[in-house]
Amino acid sequence: MRNLAPVLLATLALAATAQTPKPATTTAKPAAKTTTATHRPTAHVPRTTMSDPKATEGLAAVGTMPAVTGTPAPLYALRYVDTKIGDGDLARMSTPPSNVVFYTVHYTGWTLDGKKFDSSVDRGQPIVFPIGLKRVISGWDTGFEGMHVGGKRRLIIPYQLAYGAAGHPPDIPEKADLVFDIELVGQGNTQQPVTGSHFEPPTPEAARPTPPPSASPAAKPAERPEEHPE
Repeated sequence: MRNLAPVLLATLALAATAQTPKPATTTAKPAAKTTTATHRPTAHVPRTTMSDPKATEGLAAVGTMPAVTGTPAPLYALRYVDTKIGDGDLARMSTPPSNVVFYTVHYTGWTLDGKKFDSSVDRGQPIVFPIGLKRVISGWDTGFEGMHVGGKRRLIIPYQLAYGAAGHPPDIPEKADLVFDIELVGQGNTQQPVTGSHFEPPTPEAARPTPPPSASPAAKPAERPEEHPE
């Protein structure tokens, strides 16, 4: 089992094509309410209804994956079951450049056959990232909606919102729907600025590559040659 945290923290919008259709405009004006920005997945994914055979996939104990109880609720094109309701702040989307919210998350991921492919819990090292900046798979940018800090949730993510048709060999096969148990451990700096187009969240220490040894000492600035009197 490989550590996929660097991959999970990469930009993996593999099927960003069709936009989610907007509801038709009506003449009636809805009551004013406060809304939270939402990252809706751009990949076209058929919605799963409770009459579908796949509606309960990802809930039973299979392989190393434990069972969870409850009826999965739809969240755009994925499904979820809250296994613990948090009592902290509501998770919210980042709105760069001035307001980027980092969240600390523990997770364990399985394929539908119960094969565990990655776990920050096993490593004892959670990951830290902002929600909604496409630094994680689309199913994660969407899947924290409605969660509070301290909460736990099981996500059942279709392959279109995960690693796409190609998968991520050898751990994740082609067109693999995935199951994640996630825990929203904490919220970090709410005013962390984003600079440049290559902004990346912190990489867990366990996932940081070891820099190669230097082949030669670092070059020094050119020195002015000594002047000798005639």
